Amino acid sequence: MYILHSLLREIKEEFNKTTKVKNRGLWFIYTIIAIILPFTSSRTSALLRTLETLFGFNINKKRYYRFMASPKIPWQNLWIRLWHLIPEPETNGRLLIALDDSINPKSGKKIYACEHLFDHAAKQNQSKYPWAQNVVLIGLLKIVKGRWSCLPLASSYYNTKKYIQTHKPIFKGKPVEFQTKLQQAVAMILKVGKQFPNIGILIVTDSWFGNNGLWKPLRQKLNELIDLLSRLRANCNIFDLPEPCTEAKRGRPLKYGKKLGTTSSLAAEYRDRAKEYSVNLYGKVRTVLAYERVVMLKTLKCKVKVVWVYRRTQWTALFTTDITLSVEEMIEYYGARWKIEACFKELKQDIGSAETQTRNPVAVTNHLQFCMMATSLTWIYACRLEKTPARRHAVNGRTHYAFSDIRRLVARAAMDENFSILCPPPGNSILKSLASAFMRLAA
Repeated sequence: MYILHSLLREIKEEFNKTTKVKNRGLWFIYTIIAIILPFTSSRTSALLRTLETLFGFNINKKRYYRFMASPKIPWQNLWIRLWHLIPEPETNGRLLIALDDSINPKSGKKIYACEHLFDHAAKQNQSKYPWAQNVVLIGLLKIVKGRWSCLPLASSYYNTKKYIQTHKPIFKGKPVEFQTKLQQAVAMILKVGKQFPNIGILIVTDSWFGNNGLWKPLRQKLNELIDLLSRLRANCNIFDLPEPCTEAKRGRPLKYGKKLGTTSSLAAEYRDRAKEYSVNLYGKVRTVLAYERVVMLKTLKCKVKVVWVYRRTQWTALFTTDITLSVEEMIEYYGARWKIEACFKELKQDIGSAETQTRNPVAVTNHLQFCMMATSLTWIYACRLEKTPARRHAVNGRTHYAFSDIRRLVARAAMDENFSILCPPPGNSILKSLASAFMRLAA
C-alpha cells in the first residue's frame, strides 16, 4: 500500500505545478488504478463507472470524457518522472532498450492513425491487410524479481506517407508530418538518452530495425554511448577485418578485408567449430551451441561481433556493435527481446488498450499513454516489493510469476482502507464491500 502511494504521489506532483487543474491530479492517479484493476475494462465508460462505484467519485460524465481527451495532460513531464522512478534501470552498467512495432486492428471508421496495413503474422483465416493502427514502441528490458520484463517507455503512431498525403490528419491543431519508423524510434531513444546522460544504451531489436537507418543517426548524437544488438539476415555479405598496413602506399587504407561469404554460407562452415555455452535463456539455464567472430559489415560500415547460434536443424546469427559483449550476454539479451512481444500482449489484451473505441486523435493517443503508464507502474511496483510475487495459476514449465499476479497485488493495495486515507477520494465508495470478491475472481 505504501509503495503504491509513494509512486502515485510522485506522479500527482506534476499536476500540482499547473493551475486550473485542481482535481485532475486525483482523477489521473485513480484512472491509472482503475486501468490496473484486473476486474475492470480500460474503456473510458468502464473507468468512469469504476471511479464512481469503487472509489466514490462524483464526476460529471461530460467533464470526465473531456479530461480523457484533454490535450493539456503533461505527458512529457509525467514520463520523465516515471523513468526516474524505475529502481536500478541499468543492466551491467547500461540501459537495455527493446524496439519493435505492432498493429492494433480496429472495426470502426474515422479512427485516428488507422489505415489498411500489411500484417506479416496474419493467420489463414485473417486478412493480410487489416484496418489497424501501427504503434512503434520502445521499452526497458530489466530483470524484475528473477525474471525478464519489458517496461514501456515511449510510443508513436506510424502512418504511411501515402495515407498522410491523402487524408492530411491533424493532431492538436497541426498537420501530421510523415516520419519513418526509424525516425520515430531515433526521436524516442534520444529523449530517453537525454534523461540518462553518461549511461550507455544497448538497443535490442530485430533485423528490420537493426540497420544503418537506426544506427547512423543515433551514433551521430550519442557517440560511444550507443550500441546495437540485432539479428543478421541470411543473405548479408560479411567481410574480414582489414589487414594492418605495414608500408606506405598511395591512396587511403583499406576499410574492409576480403569477402568471407554470406551469413548462411558461413553458418555451415563454422558449425563444426562451435562451442557449448551455458546461457540464462527464456527463464532457464540452457546449453547453447554457438560460434563467435569479429568481422566487418558494409551495411553499418563498422566492426561488429557476430555469433552464430545453432539448434538441431536451424541456426540464428546475432551481431552487436559492442565488441566487449560476451557470447552469453548477446544470446541472453536477444532472448530477453521477446519480452517486448509480451509487453504488447499486456497492453492490448491484459490492460485492454485494444478495446478502446475512441476516434479523436488526442483521445486515442491519451488512452494508449494511460495504458502504457499503468503497465510500467505495475512493473515498478513489482521492483519495489520485498518478496517475489507468487504465481497463482500453475503452468507446466513456468515457475515465475505472471503480470496478472502483480496486478492483483496492486488491486489489493488500492482497495485497502488505509490507502484512501493517504490518497483521499472526494467521496465514499458504494461498492467497496464487493471489491474483495471481485479480486478473488480476477486472474
